[in-house]
Amino acid sequence: MQSRRSPLIATGWLRTRPFAAAPGVEPLSDGSPAIRLFSLSLAALFLELMVIRWVPSEVRLVAYYANLMLVSSFLGLGVGAILTARAWNLFRLFPVLLALYVAMLLAARLTILPGSTGEFRFGPGGTKALSYCTLIVLFLLNAGLFVPLGEQIGVQFQRLPSLRAYTWDLSGSLAGTAVFGLFSFLHFSPAAGVAIVIALVLFAGRGALRGWSLPLYLAAFAVVFWSGRREPTWWSPYHFITVREFRMHTQPPRESGPGVAWLAEEKTGIPPAGLRTMRDPPLYTVRVNQDFYQLHGTIDPARYTPGSARQQMIDRTFPLYDLPYRIVHHPTRVLVLGAGGGMDVEAALLRGAHRVDAVEIDPVIARLSAQFNAAAPYANPKVVLHVDDARAFLERNSAQFDLVVFGHLDSQALSSYGASLRLDGYTYTVEGFRQAFARVAPTGAMAVSFSAVGEWMAQKLAQMIAAATGAPPLVYVGAGTITFLAPKRPVANPPAAIGEWKLRRAVSQPVDLATDDWPYLYLRQRGIPIDYAIVIGALLAISATVLLVVRRAGIGPGDGHCFFLGWGFLLLQTKSIGDCSLYFGNTWLVSTLVIAGVLLMVLFANWAAVRLVRESRLWLYAPLFATLFAVLVLPRELVLAQEPIWRAAWTVLVVPLPIFFAGLIFSSTFREAPAPALAFGANLLGATLGGFSEYLGMWFGSRALGCVVLAAYTASLWCLLRQRRAVAGSPAPLAAA
Repeated sequence: MQSRRSPLIATGWLRTRPFAAAPGVEPLSDGSPAIRLFSLSLAALFLELMVIRWVPSEVRLVAYYANLMLVSSFLGLGVGAILTARAWNLFRLFPVLLALYVAMLLAARLTILPGSTGEFRFGPGGTKALSYCTLIVLFLLNAGLFVPLGEQIGVQFQRLPSLRAYTWDLSGSLAGTAVFGLFSFLHFSPAAGVAIVIALVLFAGRGALRGWSLPLYLAAFAVVFWSGRREPTWWSPYHFITVREFRMHTQPPRESGPGVAWLAEEKTGIPPAGLRTMRDPPLYTVRVNQDFYQLHGTIDPARYTPGSARQQMIDRTFPLYDLPYRIVHHPTRVLVLGAGGGMDVEAALLRGAHRVDAVEIDPVIARLSAQFNAAAPYANPKVVLHVDDARAFLERNSAQFDLVVFGHLDSQALSSYGASLRLDGYTYTVEGFRQAFARVAPTGAMAVSFSAVGEWMAQKLAQMIAAATGAPPLVYVGAGTITFLAPKRPVANPPAAIGEWKLRRAVSQPVDLATDDWPYLYLRQRGIPIDYAIVIGALLAISATVLLVVRRAGIGPGDGHCFFLGWGFLLLQTKSIGDCSLYFGNTWLVSTLVIAGVLLMVLFANWAAVRLVRESRLWLYAPLFATLFAVLVLPRELVLAQEPIWRAAWTVLVVPLPIFFAGLIFSSTFREAPAPALAFGANLLGATLGGFSEYLGMWFGSRALGCVVLAAYTASLWCLLRQRRAVAGSPAPLAAA
């Protein structure tokens, strides 16, 4: 009788001792490993999405690096899965790590955003060394928080058949996405999110609870709960929002200017009764992620007492919103993109517009305007509010407008899961401006306003608008803002000054224009800014060191195969989210649906591997590469030019196909893995590198990321071929007595 052993073991794919359960790892009760795996995967995915949303609101610096929260989550899960074979029972340390994580977030809250030579940022001023050390510590703590979850997921993988375990893992991840989507839609709250995670972990880890665990859980929850009650707060799908009253004080006149103090005292905003009809109504500052974002209040000078501090402030502020109406007189229909608190909308109403279409992506910002803006612009019957992405609205709407106004869309947050793209990325591109200009009536104009821009940013915007419209825009600069006016017909004698805003001539400087393929308005030129490179390089080095420590025996061909599949998968998912955001809007709903769709496609591929593909086949790479080429080669402009129904068909029927075939390859080879936890861990570590690779888009653009995806899947094929050649050349099995 011959002894039989897996060819993967024969080739040295797994150079570690067989899995052995450690004391305390198994539950005291006879819990189902499938149910525990489902609960752990749900908790891991929910926690991953929550920290991507939560941490940037606490530490402003992370809002520019939110992708690193995703990367560190994958790193922690992958390391934990690989450490399953060590039987260290790290799961009992989860409450300790959670408490440390919460404490670090509170300590890092005061970290100030540093400046950057290659990227435009709002209100920088911190010390780079301290800021980036804080970022690295948060990365490591976030990874550490996921290690116990990854280890316990690996434990359950060892207790179930490979593909059955993978099915439960995918099902739990899909449920985690759905629960988080519902949680965000109803009312996001870090305290409630922490409570949900604790409940899931306690359920999945029953029997492993130590006496000191419960006090630590309660302490972490209490700190998060009470830290969120410092002042009234709102959580929108995109921002952590606070509102305060903006109070002005009159100072004696100075030789250099009028006697109005622009530095104002603030207090917690509670709107008074009769706000919409009162004389001298208050103004309110809206903060997102603990930094100033916009004002809410009326800009109608008639609402203020002549000579008062507020009236003087409005007299200086009103021309900013009135600038476009000095070029386009008495517009009938106006479109405002990024309507925010409604000041641009009110300006259109004050200038006699018969209809104003107001587009605002954040529904909470619009609701706050109804509560804090004394003019109540969105309640006016002439105003139609569209809660939508600005670019998506332009793609779906073919109406003509006398004036298209870009409000101050300048975003201070990244767009979504797994991307370094900001929320307004596809709005501020040459194609986005071209689409907006196409909606301008023959006698109308397009206006773009921005706050506190530097010289190179002003030149970049001017050149982008010129490329989109075919003529240089009129540029008005003053009071820390800049407005670009692009009339459909040339203006013979534009005003030399409008209030404090002076007409300036645009001077060409070398900058890279933001496009749909490279949607980085806030970067001066293609490339990874030096501060990004330093942080990413340091974190890559740390991640590689961690990998070498936990996988001391080295990486075999089987490890490489799963690793590169994970690398390609994460990049492909990120690119799919970016493409769908361009096709249907850069909203939280689109991102959530794409993530859910990806998980469903992988789940379907796993089912197909169980039912239809009995063993791994190399020919599966042929349809993978064919569908990849179809998705990557076809220009996105061609898809955008189609009707919404055909865009939806392309997105639903074609875009997921590479994910399906990649999932089929992984599942069919994963079935043969003698230690599923290690194969799963290698796949997650590959996804970690995929997250880091996403930053290459800053240099090469979105289309080039598709080449990296192809390279990753080609590397996985090479590893699989190498592994099979090694099996073919190995000695025949020994006969057994």
